[in-house]
Amino acid sequence: MRAVRHVRATDGETVAVGQVLTLDVRDAAGRLVLSKGTQLDDVAVLQLRDAPWEQLHLLALEPGDVHERQAGARLAAAAAGVGVEVGALTAGAWPLDASHRGILAVQRGALEAVNSVDGLCLYTLFDAQVVDRGETVARSKIVPFAIDATSLAHGERAAREVGGVVAVRAFLPMIVGAVVQESLGARGMARFEQALGEKVEWFGSTLLAPAFVSATEDAVADGLARLLAQGAQVIALAGSRAMDPLDPAFEALQRVGARMERHGVPAHPGSLVWLARAGAVPIIGMPACGLFSQASVFDLLLPRLLTGETVGGRELAALGHGGFLTRDMAFRFPPYRQARERGAVE
Repeated sequence: MRAVRHVRATDGETVAVGQVLTLDVRDAAGRLVLSKGTQLDDVAVLQLRDAPWEQLHLLALEPGDVHERQAGARLAAAAAGVGVEVGALTAGAWPLDASHRGILAVQRGALEAVNSVDGLCLYTLFDAQVVDRGETVARSKIVPFAIDATSLAHGERAAREVGGVVAVRAFLPMIVGAVVQESLGARGMARFEQALGEKVEWFGSTLLAPAFVSATEDAVADGLARLLAQGAQVIALAGSRAMDPLDPAFEALQRVGARMERHGVPAHPGSLVWLARAGAVPIIGMPACGLFSQASVFDLLLPRLLTGETVGGRELAALGHGGFLTRDMAFRFPPYRQARERGAVE
């Protein structure tokens, strides 16, 4: 492509069809006639004849050049993986929207490869972020008004080789159980069940009636065994005292044949969370207060488990990066309620 300066006084009113405006054209009252980026057709050329311009700044496209609109749409289509659909052009960019609730998966290597091509621009939300259906997870944009086909093809190839730069792993409908080894009282038990149930329901899963048990090895083990027998695929064990190696929860885990994955997580609030596994069933342990309304590590772990992801010690250790869960980190949590800060149900 090459830049063209068309001066009305010397070059006349006729402008070549196919050229692209690089500056807005306005009428005598300042109203927009044609916006920058417009590729001229016969109608646009006629509109220009009636506009009071003195000179135009244009791009003359050459064989192999692709206008930004077509190029941006192609890049967006290449970048969209499973669970992502391309929306309508807005503000000069193509939105990539989640087609269902889930966890965003960003292929960072491919993202860098696309953006290393001069003129291509693809930007996303953070990897592993919980997103809702219809939420924009990325945008595709072509920085210049046109780009050469070779560069565009290079970016498309980098995106398609990994099946799309952005995808959304859907939540699976699962059965969730909860054991509480702490006396909460009737009101506290109802509040606990309501809060946890609302969170579980948001993911499309079902909460079994929680087992409220005394803080003894036998009672906790029986509660776990009962939930496992009822088909629980994920279990939350609340009320354990993580700093006490002789807490009944840890003895009960051995009774049901569970193994500890990691004791404590490098994040706050929720550093006392632990994760065990009884066969294929993950068991998340934490103080009872962490399962009420306050967003914590639990709200980072539960979504991942409900996509079927196998979370172990390595994945928990990685939570240290970004694990300081201040209010500024609210975007990382599920939007359980639209009228509340993300991660909150009360």
